[in-house]
Amino acid sequence: MISNIQTRKKEHVTIARHSKDADRRKYHFDAIKLVHRALPEIHYDAVSTSTHFLHKKLAFPLLISSMTGGTGADLAYINRNLATAANAVGVAIATGSMRILLEDPAALPAFALRQAAPDVPLCGNLGAVQLNYGVTPDQVAKLAEQLQIDALFLHFNPLQEAIQPEGQTQFGGLTPKIKTLVATLPIPVIAKEVGAGISPSDAKRLMDAGIQYVEVAGSGGTSWSRIEYERDMTSANPGQCFQDWGIPTPDALRLLQPFRDRITLIASGGIRTGIDMAKACILGASLCGIARPLLEPACQSPEAVIQHLQNLQREFHTAMFLLGTPTLDDLINNHTLLIDYQNHA
Repeated sequence: MISNIQTRKKEHVTIARHSKDADRRKYHFDAIKLVHRALPEIHYDAVSTSTHFLHKKLAFPLLISSMTGGTGADLAYINRNLATAANAVGVAIATGSMRILLEDPAALPAFALRQAAPDVPLCGNLGAVQLNYGVTPDQVAKLAEQLQIDALFLHFNPLQEAIQPEGQTQFGGLTPKIKTLVATLPIPVIAKEVGAGISPSDAKRLMDAGIQYVEVAGSGGTSWSRIEYERDMTSANPGQCFQDWGIPTPDALRLLQPFRDRITLIASGGIRTGIDMAKACILGASLCGIARPLLEPACQSPEAVIQHLQNLQREFHTAMFLLGTPTLDDLINNHTLLIDYQNHA
């Protein structure tokens, strides 16, 4: 089982890096038009992109979303580069799935990133469905203590599991177990999809279970259905059919808008630029997650990741300036910055 998990994680990274079809490139954020301010009445240098997440300061509202939950020197190198860059720039980071640690404690060095990222939010990650396959809250709490993480991303991936040849698809009766996990862990639990979005009905269930953070992870970017299809390209595999399944990220943010008084929204899924980030914040996100665009730089060096992150921050900073919004409080959930809002006001 351990070797199977490791092989699968390596295949995931290889396909994500090299497949021309795994990134669906739907550019859903391009349909959102913003109100440009020719007279922003602020100095460029007066714009502040900083924020706080999990009681720690960020240079701008970015999360390096979960990528690989594998081990081995090559995947550990990727994780270490991401963590080093996150700390250098000042952004949050989440590890890949910690499932392998429950079966192979020797994998710990690939996940023990606190030394590389001592100053920023460091989050763990585990598939929610694992709670139906014997994983206990006590086991998760022990991992959280070992890794010194600030929060746990609990990911929901029914589509990926349904397509994956080795998929675990027993998703029934999870809500009570999620509630127990949330009550047991001394750190926040953040619910996240992996590319198909979270609906209002699911958000209500998650909130009733005690969840206060939701990463919508909508469709439009990396398709795990497509990745699993490319691992098993047989006529019986429906992964290609479902490669664009899900709620586009901007729509997911709009649908969850009524719940912003109870949950913090994190936007991910097809976010590729600082402008996309600004649009996501305007639609109600307090933080934006990016994964695949950082994978190739992470295979090179921490400096390559740092450069990409700094480019994103410059783009985001410039967008805030051109919108006349000096702080994130002026940007987040400010629908007056949308042209559609102006047309219907």
